Amino acid sequence: MAIQHSNNEAAAAAVSQCLTLQLVRQQVAELLDEGPSDIDDNEDLIDRGLDSIRIMSLVQKWRGIGVDVTFMKLGKKPTISNWWSLISSSQ
Repeated sequence: MAIQHSNNEAAAAAVSQCLTLQLVRQQVAELLDEGPSDIDDNEDLIDRGLDSIRIMSLVQKWRGIGVDVTFMKLGKKPTISNWWSLISSSQ
């Protein structure tokens, strides 16, 4: 059990080094073809033009580096602020 816990801690540390709030903002901005500073962290990203296909691409990318997110979780409140809260709590 201790080895598994240690592996989980190592994976969480690796994710925290790979994914930052700034990187999340940048990845969303790229999908919207906008600059990161143009998007407010509390703005509804669907209203901004982010569609389900693009959200799924983020889910796939983030799950690929060990972040525990789903389309349903991201879709409930599609803001950068909420997404970062979900990402950071899964680390």
